[in-house]
Amino acid sequence: MPHHELVQLAGIFVVGIAAQWLAWRFRVPSILLLLAMGALAGPVLGRLNPDHLFGDLLPAIVSLSVAVILYEGGLTLRYRELQKLRIGGVFLRLATIGVLLAWVLGAFALRYCFEFRWPVAILLGAIYVVTGPTVVSPMLRHLRLHGRVGALLKWEGIVVDPVGAVLAVLVYTFIQAGIKEDALSASLWALLKTIVAGLLLGSAAAGVLIVMLWKYWIPDTLHNPVSLMFMFTAFVLANMVQDEAGLLAVTVMGLVLANQRLVSIRHVIEFKETLALLLLSFLFIVLAANLQRSDLATLGWRSVAFLALMMFLVRPVSVFVSTIGSSLSWSERLFIACMAPRGIVAASVASVFATDLVALGYPRAVEMVPITFLLVFITVLVYGISARPLAIRLGLIRLNPQGVLFVGAHAWARTLANALKSEGIDVAMIDTDWANVCLARMAGIPCQYGSALAESTHEQVEFAGLGRLVAVTANDEVNALACLRYHEDFGRNEVYQLPLPQEKLGLHETIPLDQRGRLLFGKDCTFAVLREWAGNPPTARRTPITETFSYNSYCEHYGGTAIPLFIVRANGTLQVCTVDNYPEPRPGDKVISFAQPRNGEQPAEHGKNRVVQPPA
Repeated sequence: MPHHELVQLAGIFVVGIAAQWLAWRFRVPSILLLLAMGALAGPVLGRLNPDHLFGDLLPAIVSLSVAVILYEGGLTLRYRELQKLRIGGVFLRLATIGVLLAWVLGAFALRYCFEFRWPVAILLGAIYVVTGPTVVSPMLRHLRLHGRVGALLKWEGIVVDPVGAVLAVLVYTFIQAGIKEDALSASLWALLKTIVAGLLLGSAAAGVLIVMLWKYWIPDTLHNPVSLMFMFTAFVLANMVQDEAGLLAVTVMGLVLANQRLVSIRHVIEFKETLALLLLSFLFIVLAANLQRSDLATLGWRSVAFLALMMFLVRPVSVFVSTIGSSLSWSERLFIACMAPRGIVAASVASVFATDLVALGYPRAVEMVPITFLLVFITVLVYGISARPLAIRLGLIRLNPQGVLFVGAHAWARTLANALKSEGIDVAMIDTDWANVCLARMAGIPCQYGSALAESTHEQVEFAGLGRLVAVTANDEVNALACLRYHEDFGRNEVYQLPLPQEKLGLHETIPLDQRGRLLFGKDCTFAVLREWAGNPPTARRTPITETFSYNSYCEHYGGTAIPLFIVRANGTLQVCTVDNYPEPRPGDKVISFAQPRNGEQPAEHGKNRVVQPPA
């Protein structure tokens, strides 16, 4: 391979991952940077030409990449979520009535803003009903938007993507058949083939994979490759039956796998998330770079009018009409109406049909691609910037949530939870002991009964207001597994567990460093030590630090017999004392600790049990 082509190919991935990191670092939607860098490398500087680099393989590469992304999205959809939140009916209306309204209104907007002929306007209107998991899912993760709104946006984004593609195929089939008697029957026949092929092949691929995993016919090292093998097979076979039916097949395959209970697919999901991230970075750069300067020059005031109609008329009307009579509040309905970014499926499908329509005698169809990319870029820009402040204003999320989810609701954990609650910090607990759960609930602390590792328990947790997990059970392995289970919700830097006893550390440690959370409080603060220092009944002290009673005074007062656990800053921010981070309190802060006054009865010193000497 010539060096310049190798540089271009490697540069796509280097720039793509760099854009993802910069987006995380500066808290902006990653797709904005991806589109900007793709446009800069392609039509602006002319350093990347995807058509020259990939040739005729480009459409196939894009199609397979989109299939992987939709498959990964389908793996995150669980019916129990709709049942638990009681939003199944609302979702069905959004996916039917909402889609139909968005299609009709979008077609009228295209017709009268760009004066497209009706066939092109109707086809493009069908494509624009999609919102897309490629942009919605990262935004939801960034917002930490849980509950009904987050679930509805996730389901809509993933399920409506193949629906929009299928609608576009139906319209194209009608156009291709011409205005004659068999046009309608051809479209209906295409719809039937799409539904049958998508449902049957997607379900069959998932079923065979489930059986093979259940029977242990696949070694662990091949679970992910074999999963991709079946997914690609279903995608290609469905597309051979009917164009774009493969998108439905891979989504159905992901849905079936996500909702079965015979085998665990968590490791498959984690692998697909990483793969989808790579492909997403690749696709948006390539498709943006494939734009031509002449295409961009055709955009003008008509585009501004069209974008305004799509964002401020088409989306709100389709959402408010389809949610009439639902249990959603006005704030929830308003936020859903203000969240409809378009993603990679809209861009890729428009690119495919633009060339075909030109061949059928619609020369202005070439304008579909730049208009679609403009819609993708502007909607991601507007919704990406406005989503967070709007969600905060509507009371759907909290800015920088400080709450703590405790795994373990035993006596001294409840004491700590009550102390934090008294300082205005949200708390929640999980425990497998029904007596502990009852005592926590009687104390006014939300507590889930069940294993923190169970999917059903995870689904019951109300994450609003929670920003970290603290695993404080007597079982070190359970604590470590809980940190692994919840690091996706809170991030690796905000999952904590009790330190392991010294005999479990060192050369023969039972839990490796990469499989546990950050260690709490002090290197010797094990469960047994904390239970002893908490007292009977357990007591947590909340000591204010002032100008006259400094942290040094605090240390002198307790004479080295205190274990600082949490620091509540004057601005309400909570900091956890850990082995690798021991923040020093400042005037206005409060120290929550297990402690006994120096002039009182000292706890017995049992070697390692004298665990903390607060820094001077």
